[in-house]
Amino acid sequence: MQRAGSMMSHLGSCLQALPSALRRSLSSAQDVLRRTPLYDFHLAHGGKMVAFAGWNLPVQYRDSHVDSHLHTRRHCSLFDVSHMLQTKIFGHDRVKLMESLVVGDIAELKPNQGTLSLFTNEAGGILDDLIVTNTSEGHLYVVSNAGCWEKDLTLMQDKVRELQNMGNDVGLEVMDNALLALQGAVTSGCPSPCLKKNVAMGYVPCEYSRPGTLLLVEVRRKQQMAMVSKMPFVPTNYYTLK
Repeated sequence: MQRAGSMMSHLGSCLQALPSALRRSLSSAQDVLRRTPLYDFHLAHGGKMVAFAGWNLPVQYRDSHVDSHLHTRRHCSLFDVSHMLQTKIFGHDRVKLMESLVVGDIAELKPNQGTLSLFTNEAGGILDDLIVTNTSEGHLYVVSNAGCWEKDLTLMQDKVRELQNMGNDVGLEVMDNALLALQGAVTSGCPSPCLKKNVAMGYVPCEYSRPGTLLLVEVRRKQQMAMVSKMPFVPTNYYTLK
């Protein structure tokens, strides 16, 4: 304990020895991070705040990651996702615009129905995932990842200008609303506490897609055995409102 204390004292001395301009720079970098409307709530409930995609977000509360995961799986949890890119697509040709960018069948969405879809490039490669909702207010509500904010927004804005130049009726508006997600904890690409094993999602050739097929996968340059499984990985206990 004495050694740890001396190390902390030494670290504190080193920080004090930093040039004042550098200390101000580090402080300014923290200050420029955007905060969601629930920032004070997170702090009051012991949220450990970290920088993510230009935002100050909680990565963990007082409970462990495992306890939080199991609570979400067994019950449900609210997540502050106000940092995500939210856009409103309006105009008579709004569906035409979205269906030129994503793989989902947007035209068949009922009022206030949403779908998970993918932005793709000209070669069919995946750029980002997103959720598109056909609102009853006459516009499409699009939510995509904060880490791809600039890329996704540029993609949509470029397509809006292209269609407008062709005489189409379409527009785009970036929304600055708070956003909460009610989730019952789907896990992919990491350990699953309730299954006691790792799970992940990926693409395989059709001949290897049958459930129960054994595969050899490479994770961080190490080969691991894997088995193809039907989703969901664990039984669900939620209900869909119809």
